[in-house]
Amino acid sequence: QVYLAESGGGSVQAGGSLRLSCVHSEFSEEQTCVSWFRQRPGKEREWVAYIRLDNSRTWIDDPHRGRFTISQDAAADTVYLQMSKLKPDDTAVYYCAADVDTSVCAIETKYYLHWGKGTQVTVSS
Repeated sequence: QVYLAESGGGSVQAGGSLRLSCVHSEFSEEQTCVSWFRQRPGKEREWVAYIRLDNSRTWIDDPHRGRFTISQDAAADTVYLQMSKLKPDDTAVYYCAADVDTSVCAIETKYYLHWGKGTQVTVSS
C-alpha cells in the first residue's frame, strides 16, 4: 500500500538548519513526483518544492531558493528537504506528498492524493 512518513522536524534557532526526511513506499520513478508542502499557522497549505523520482526534474519555490534543497536517496526510498538559514516565518507543519501517475509535476495540493502526516518545524528568534 502507498505510504509516506515525514521525520526530522524540531525546534531550531533562527539561522539554523534542519533536514527533513520523507520515507515512502515504492513508486514508478518515471511517473511519480514527490513534493514538500508546508502549512504555517493560520495560513493555507503551500507548495515548497518537488522532485521527480527519476531525478529528471527538481524545482524550488522562489522564496526558498538558496536556502532549501530537495533531493533523494532512491535506494532508501527517501526524499529530503534540506533547509538552512531558517527564519521564524518558516515555522510550519511540513508535509510530503506524492502524485503517482503523472508526466509533469504539479504544485497544487489537489493533484497530490497521498500525504504523510506532517512534521513540525519551529524556528525561534
